[in-house]
Amino acid sequence: MSLTACGEARTTAATVGVALPAPSTTATAPRTAPPLVVAARAQIGVTRHYDPAYVRLGYPGGDVPEDRGVCTDVVIRAFRARGLDLQRSIHEDMRGNFDAYPRSWDMRGPDRNIDHRRVPNQMRWFERQGWTAPISTRVDSYQAGDIVAWKLQGSGLLHIGIVSDRRSAQGVPLILHNIGAGTQEEDLLFGHSIIGHYRPVLP
Repeated sequence: MSLTACGEARTTAATVGVALPAPSTTATAPRTAPPLVVAARAQIGVTRHYDPAYVRLGYPGGDVPEDRGVCTDVVIRAFRARGLDLQRSIHEDMRGNFDAYPRSWDMRGPDRNIDHRRVPNQMRWFERQGWTAPISTRVDSYQAGDIVAWKLQGSGLLHIGIVSDRRSAQGVPLILHNIGAGTQEEDLLFGHSIIGHYRPVLP
């Protein structure tokens, strides 16, 4: 059994097939990045592989080996560093409100090993926390630490990442994510169709 590519059809790094914009020079970042951004950026060079394998995890606080994962794992690890365990939070919410979550995988009940690693489930949980923000094509609508979800052009797969405090040479916020080569910080925000925008409220 394999984890579906950040939540949808089964894939691997080799089959993601997403053409990213060429790297661009970034402007100087603010001296103090938001903690969620710091936690995501700390994964660069540590999480080096995209690996969608289904893994039985400890609970709570379970994680796949830190050198690998998918897009949702970037988000999970960043939140966990901030004291929020999405594995536990999403699993507990799904146990009590299973019908509120997508049923794209013929699931008959929650699975604490994988539910939190699927993009649609993360999106639904964020919505249920009241974190939904407007989807926009305006640069100033996105703040560092926001969460953005996309439908990838061509494949139609879903993807998710964290808005950085750094920007491209064109002034577009970069994204911290794993789309096939481990955790990276790249110019992706307007490269695909945005289907979700969330502004976490953390203590």
